[in-house]
Amino acid sequence: MSSLRADRKLSAWLLTPGLSWLLLFLLLPCLLVLVYSFVERGAYGGIDWVFTWENYQRAFDPLYLGILLKSAKIAGLATLFAVLIGYPAAYAIARAPRQRQAVYLFLVMLPFWSNYLIRTYAWIVLLNREGLINKLLVMLGYSGEPISLLYTESSVVLGLVYNYIPFVILAIYSSLSRINGELWEASRDLGASGWMTFRRVIFPLSVPGIAAGSVFVFVLSIGNFITADLLGGKQVQMVGNLIYAQFLTARDWPFGSALSFILIAIMLLLLFVQSLIARRAGEGKA
Repeated sequence: MSSLRADRKLSAWLLTPGLSWLLLFLLLPCLLVLVYSFVERGAYGGIDWVFTWENYQRAFDPLYLGILLKSAKIAGLATLFAVLIGYPAAYAIARAPRQRQAVYLFLVMLPFWSNYLIRTYAWIVLLNREGLINKLLVMLGYSGEPISLLYTESSVVLGLVYNYIPFVILAIYSSLSRINGELWEASRDLGASGWMTFRRVIFPLSVPGIAAGSVFVFVLSIGNFITADLLGGKQVQMVGNLIYAQFLTARDWPFGSALSFILIAIMLLLLFVQSLIARRAGEGKA
């Protein structure tokens, strides 16, 4: 009994640093944002401690709601393409010989060794009217006007997919690598084709990884403002850019906090859905 009590006390002490960190740098800032979202903007910026619902009413104004929906569309497209590209890559890594998988995973993670801004600026070099892609088209015989690839929604989606696709590959690989290899042999012995095995056995078991990777990409994309600012320019405004402008340009902290908390609520909802999917998948395995 005393040994069990000592183990619990040790566990509590070990949890204290992590829980303290989350409390100070995650929970308290979120609570502060929530409080700020219900007060008024000061005459010269800052806040006035007057309770109001106006910030949330403004957030659902057609103008700002349109920006939020556009951000969700861009994030959704980035998520879709990341999964479509990342799933085959994760599947190939999971089916590769065990000694090669670490090398392939290292290559997946390699872009993270460079700064996010540098990776995004690299796409500017590739996509601008005098960039490498247009020069390659000229070398191949194209004689028309340079194609405008930069400062479009497509370029923003491309940048988001490139920067966040490793999260999808790692999440799906994690699910695929936990699938018992004997399932492949059992399915083959029962006469199932490779496609049927994938469709009826492998894909359903990898759904938690798809859900986790999708949530990662969507959550990181919808609040992103750097990629939209660099690759979208003034032509593409996402909710992250709007929040950035409210805090640093318009100095309307309450409205920026309301927009931020709406994003936080969306992220929490998505994480809850992802946890439900993972739990059901776990119950199905059991």
